[in-house]
Amino acid sequence: MNLPPFKLERYFAKYEFNTEFLMCSSDCEAMPIADLLAMESGSAEKFQQSWLGYTESLGHPALRKEIAKIYETIQPEEILVHSGAEEAIFLFMLAALKENDHVIVHAPHYQSLSEVARGMGCMVSPWRAREENNWSLDLDELRHLMRSTTKAIILNTPHNPTGYLMSKSDFEAVNKFARENNLLLFCDEVYRESEYDPSLRLPAGADLGDHAVSLGVTSKTYGLAGLRIGWIATKNKTIYEKMAGLKDYTTICNSAPSEFLAEVALRNRQKLIARNVGIIKSNLEIVDDLFDRHSDLFEWVRPAAGSMGFPKLLKGNTEDFCDDLVKKSGVLLLPGSMYDDSRNHFRIGLGRKNLPQAVERLDEFLNKN
Repeated sequence: MNLPPFKLERYFAKYEFNTEFLMCSSDCEAMPIADLLAMESGSAEKFQQSWLGYTESLGHPALRKEIAKIYETIQPEEILVHSGAEEAIFLFMLAALKENDHVIVHAPHYQSLSEVARGMGCMVSPWRAREENNWSLDLDELRHLMRSTTKAIILNTPHNPTGYLMSKSDFEAVNKFARENNLLLFCDEVYRESEYDPSLRLPAGADLGDHAVSLGVTSKTYGLAGLRIGWIATKNKTIYEKMAGLKDYTTICNSAPSEFLAEVALRNRQKLIARNVGIIKSNLEIVDDLFDRHSDLFEWVRPAAGSMGFPKLLKGNTEDFCDDLVKKSGVLLLPGSMYDDSRNHFRIGLGRKNLPQAVERLDEFLNKN
């Protein structure tokens, strides 16, 4: 397998831990362990007694039970816990695909959603979301992308980086297309439950049949990136068993303390959702005001879910702008080139409490330049 450098991750490796304001983070506000344990009586004492031995490779049964509650029809034995979402993406590709298979991938996208397949020798076709259509996907284009060798569709909704939330009718149509054409549907749902209007929440792909695999993680909506706990949910026993077997070659099992803390978090996930969506909505008002005041410089399709958006810079070059901003003001934005975007977009994060201070710093920079 030949994998190129992960551009986004290399960019963050350069700036993430030495920059004052990460105004492009994809995750929501984190918290100390003490604050999480305070959500549940007796959990702090139980955490102190956590056994630091190996854990079950599939994930602790109690954690799998809590994860299964996120879904409508998924059972604990249909949950496979991983070390973050990235391991799950990697193992799904290895389990589901082989050289010369064809994959259709929602674009723009997190790089591993295409590059792992491409590194395996698969053919990859981007199914492009278009800003002029409010970042929606064209279902006719999906049909035209289909080949005799197509094996899977990779879908991300709510979408990273645009914050687009697919309509229920379109989501049903994609599921129908996948079933009718005997395709696997990998649903990256790591921002699910962060919809600003919960009535627009889509069903989980895994609940709609054994053609689908749903991806979840503790880091995004729930704001607990440091736990490094992700999972897949699926009724597809073949894919599940292959991924479980491949995990023996990666992490084998997960961190025992992280699994305990993730279990506590998911029992209290409604509190975490309310907290983090509240932060996002408050920050959206501030960013709306920023873009209104600088409408000559920025425009965007306002996100409907998740902790980020994908505005467009109307003057200059995005890479130069982001580089100048972080060096002069200590505010990090992510140029769209990290997503292979060539239309001058950048990613802005909405899930951090210090966004108001970051916007003040950005305003100062704009007024001087």
